[in-house]
Amino acid sequence: MDQKFIDLYDRYTHGQMKRRDFLERLAVLAGGTTAATALLSALQNDYAKAALVAEDDSRLHTEMVSFAAGDAKATGYLAKPANIDKAPGVIVIHENRGLNPHIKDVARRMALEGFVVLAPDYLSEFGGTPADEDQAREQIGQLKPESPIAVSRGALAYLAARSDVNGKVGAVGFCWGGGQVGALAVAEPNLAAGVVYYGRQPPADKVKDIEAPLLLNYAGIDENVNKGIAAFEEALKAHGKAYELFMYEGANHAFNNDTNAARYNKEAADLAWRRTVDFLKKNTP
Repeated sequence: MDQKFIDLYDRYTHGQMKRRDFLERLAVLAGGTTAATALLSALQNDYAKAALVAEDDSRLHTEMVSFAAGDAKATGYLAKPANIDKAPGVIVIHENRGLNPHIKDVARRMALEGFVVLAPDYLSEFGGTPADEDQAREQIGQLKPESPIAVSRGALAYLAARSDVNGKVGAVGFCWGGGQVGALAVAEPNLAAGVVYYGRQPPADKVKDIEAPLLLNYAGIDENVNKGIAAFEEALKAHGKAYELFMYEGANHAFNNDTNAARYNKEAADLAWRRTVDFLKKNTP
């Protein structure tokens, strides 16, 4: 697919244009409404492809749970191996579409790697993630700055206190969620490890507060996010922070999302996933 269509869709999904304006612009670039409609099906997520690990997989136990998030309550999707004594905990933080079928599937995939996984719903204060992705994006934009970090810290405390968790909790986040992993690393010294997929970086003056080692996965074709890498890496080095940074050349933002035909990059996704699992196992024994 021509990169111009992907770039336009990224501008729309990251709140830089209204849906009506996006559709009008897409029709112009595509040469007509019919062509634009065909392109849209490839640009949007197809959750029918989400379940690489079935919801009723006998190797796993899954359920919705609730936990304290500051003065409020939040819900989340818990997935863990069916027969474990203790295992490390991992928080999976969703994109700006909320807790959708794809993220639940990612949580199940991570659980099969031997972790107790919690995927919080950061839209819990609105009654949970809506089915409409546009509404979910709008609600993400309405969150007060302190709300997501309260949910992240609550999720960490919830996992760390579980009898089936060894006390070590890491976090992995995608896009908006990648940015939230950075925010959690700044705010929470008890985070054991943080993995960022193409997420915005914390301000350079906050890097000094990071204690957790970080694994940073960035997409080569991601101008919006990548413009903040240099200052972030400079601050990490200046403060002697432990981190690994990988750039996946030729890959688009959201390259891990296998429900999105336009941006999924299997080679980059498989490599980043193996690095992610190895990094989390190394830092949460």
